Amino acid sequence: MINKIANIVLVGPMGSGKTSVGRRLACVLKRDFFDSDFEIVARTGVSIDHIFDVEGEEGFRQRETSMLSELCDISNIVIATGGGIVIKAENRALLKNNSFVVYLASSVEQLVMRTARSKSRPLLEKSTNREQTIRDILEVREPLYQEVADVVIDTTGKKLYAIINEIKKSIPQ
Repeated sequence: MINKIANIVLVGPMGSGKTSVGRRLACVLKRDFFDSDFEIVARTGVSIDHIFDVEGEEGFRQRETSMLSELCDISNIVIATGGGIVIKAENRALLKNNSFVVYLASSVEQLVMRTARSKSRPLLEKSTNREQTIRDILEVREPLYQEVADVVIDTTGKKLYAIINEIKKSIPQ
């Protein structure tokens, strides 16, 4: 059940549309929007790539947990998370506490297409086979996305407004 103070949190792999969908969903629902990755960049003043380079993935994941905790303390907002937010059990517990979690799923082909030109995806930067890297990441994370999700929306081949409408219909009143 969702109440007036519950947040709507979008999870899913990189390229699934969390930021685009979240920004528009927040407008439609008249809520504030936060992107956890953007908030980390704003707070640190450096790119996520830089954090990965200096602190490694573990350092970034610690910052991610801290930011998620802060965002979850704000009421009635829409949060887009980073693709790896579900890796840590602590984050999965935070996501399940007073949030309506939407898993934006996409086909591997669509994820490859959507991330093809991106230069700010540390886990794909050094990859010589982006498709295989995405498949490997999904293999690990898919069960975790499913675990935290209140609803799964497949975004493959869908327009932004169709996705927004599906999410709106799935939110318990």
